[in-house]
Amino acid sequence: MLDRIAEFFIFGFVPLVVGILAVPDQSVAAEQAVRGEVIYRERIALPPSAVLSVQLADVSLADAPATIIGEQKVQPAGQVPISFEIKFDPSVIRSQMTYALQARITVDDKLLFISDMRHQVDPLADVPQTIMLKMVTPSAEPMVSVFDQLWLVDYVDGIGAIAAPQATFRVSEAGKAGGSGPCNTYFATAKLDGQTIVIRDIGSTYKACAPEVMAEEKALFDALAKAASYRVDAGKLIISDKDGREILRFSAAS
Repeated sequence: MLDRIAEFFIFGFVPLVVGILAVPDQSVAAEQAVRGEVIYRERIALPPSAVLSVQLADVSLADAPATIIGEQKVQPAGQVPISFEIKFDPSVIRSQMTYALQARITVDDKLLFISDMRHQVDPLADVPQTIMLKMVTPSAEPMVSVFDQLWLVDYVDGIGAIAAPQATFRVSEAGKAGGSGPCNTYFATAKLDGQTIVIRDIGSTYKACAPEVMAEEKALFDALAKAASYRVDAGKLIISDKDGREILRFSAAS
């Protein structure tokens, strides 16, 4: 009799243990996606080198670059309508924030189509989206070269705008870079290849300024050291880090 009772507890207990171990971790949020298509009105075909980039961005702050929540690149883009699916972690979505889809089509790194109006979206709503793009017309103004142009600092990651004193940046084809920080004159080396940029060996003079000004200067130098890619668009130089996040924005000095 005792042997049969022991047998019951031994064999009856094993499924209970297995059942406990098999319970999934409910704390892991399931990945979600925003899906849809990109179109434009012009009756023209895209070349084989066309690339579509669609981003889901947090655009809540008007005075700061958008925070990219997710992105998909379609290469080659094919022809419209072009389908997209941006996967993201739903746990980062906040009800009080504003989200939008932004898209562009480039050909050989030149902008051809862009979403010129805010396409606001609820990322958690399973509703297919249609993004209308506008063709970019060539500007009559001459293109601004990144080299040997004096750039005025408009935005620095972690600080925002640096209004006074005005900070500057300049880079030459020979690889020399530098300018005026909020407090000190600085210098560095820069390597540009295509749309990539690497800034190293940042040094400066040793003038001391108010603590808040020195904090702005440190943020500028830190952002320059994180530079990974750049683009010049409508007289603006925009530098992003390795994750594609905008960390510096400049205007061309007249």
